[in-house]
Amino acid sequence: MEEVIRLEKVGMQFNLSKEKVDSLKEYAIKLVKRELRFQEFWALKDISFAAEKGDRIGVLGLNGAGKSTLMKVVAGVFRPTEGTVMKKGVIAPLIELGAGFDMQYTGAENIYLNGAVLGYSRAYMRERYDSIVEFSELADFIDVPLKNYSSGMRARLGFSIATMIQPDILILDEVLSVGDAKFKKKSEKRLLDMMDTGVTVLFVSHNLDQVKRVCNKAMILDHGRMIDFGDMERVTARYKEMTA
Repeated sequence: MEEVIRLEKVGMQFNLSKEKVDSLKEYAIKLVKRELRFQEFWALKDISFAAEKGDRIGVLGLNGAGKSTLMKVVAGVFRPTEGTVMKKGVIAPLIELGAGFDMQYTGAENIYLNGAVLGYSRAYMRERYDSIVEFSELADFIDVPLKNYSSGMRARLGFSIATMIQPDILILDEVLSVGDAKFKKKSEKRLLDMMDTGVTVLFVSHNLDQVKRVCNKAMILDHGRMIDFGDMERVTARYKEMTA
């Protein structure tokens, strides 16, 4: 099978300030005087794995395990401190609610804006516009600025755009946990339908049953390190033991 994602010894380091700084001015003064002390924090360390075309990988881990950081590294939001990331094809990342949206623009304007960010022409998005609005169930609000949307409405719009444009790689970070039961079920079905076309999915979820329904592989992150990766049944069973 064709590899579409490969990470080799990827690490992501952040510098956390040890002091409490009350203002930007105080921060600048301390920085110039070299009085700021930083603590190195590795959000990810030594992550290596590969995903083949059509793989659906469930990413499991407790809060703070590094799941969202890993998704941002794969999506290209973060450049890793060390290691290499290889990706092939168009990536549609649904990482944060409203990421890539402009809150001052309407839902309709954001459909075209989000499409442009993902590399699609206005004409291409126009062809899919009605389907995106219909799936999102936001027709009554599509001309309302996004700043007036709830987080659930923004998530529905983002999911509808990302899954309507048929990317090669889809990154989902807890987005199926938003919305009512009916929309969750509809979103999951859309995801399963997409998988039949060979899209590769990285899927962060705390819902083990959902991971089992959607994924064929899984990984466990713990304090920034990958402690297991492979067969979905085996890995989810280990995670269930860890969190029992």
